[in-house]
Amino acid sequence: MDKLLSSLPRTIHASLALAVIVFFGLFYQNDGFSFDRLFWSWLTRFFHVLVSIMWIGLLWYFNFVQIPNMGKIPDEQKPAIGKVIAPAALFYFRWAAALTILSGLILAWLNGYLHDAMTFSIGSGVPKHTAIGIGMWLGVIMAFNVWFVIWPNQKRALGIVECEPELKAKSARTAMLFSRTNTLLSLPMLLSMVAAQNLY
Repeated sequence: MDKLLSSLPRTIHASLALAVIVFFGLFYQNDGFSFDRLFWSWLTRFFHVLVSIMWIGLLWYFNFVQIPNMGKIPDEQKPAIGKVIAPAALFYFRWAAALTILSGLILAWLNGYLHDAMTFSIGSGVPKHTAIGIGMWLGVIMAFNVWFVIWPNQKRALGIVECEPELKAKSARTAMLFSRTNTLLSLPMLLSMVAAQNLY
């Protein structure tokens, strides 16, 4: 067990294998499954939830842990955060955002409500689609912020891209403010997505 848990790739592979066993166990009790639209919708939803947990989890890590505690870290230790931890976290953060949006759009298309959700169900009046649409648009805005505001500014703030000290400080503040904007939008986005499951 120590050998398994000492390696992140082995741990993830074992977790995936366990998930597959649980999947087959659940569907075995339900008279099996077929590779139909329902299966692909379910699989896409699972992936969508998985990557969105990583995205929002890292967003909250930045806002609840890293940003508030940076002032408490001695200056000689800050390069470890800026050169190692933050770039790695930002890699997973931005790609999880992109994959959340992509999988969400595919899921909406598979389930036949992509147009209604993206137009807030104008003409159809389906509350579930309106709620999903609100969540989708908030997610799109948040992902836009990640890729086109937070990440470019973080590259300057972390020294990945060279710039003047004044621009570096301004970029760090801009990245923080847009990260806080995403934190502000995260609860309404999650509420819309969850509420949609109980609307018709």
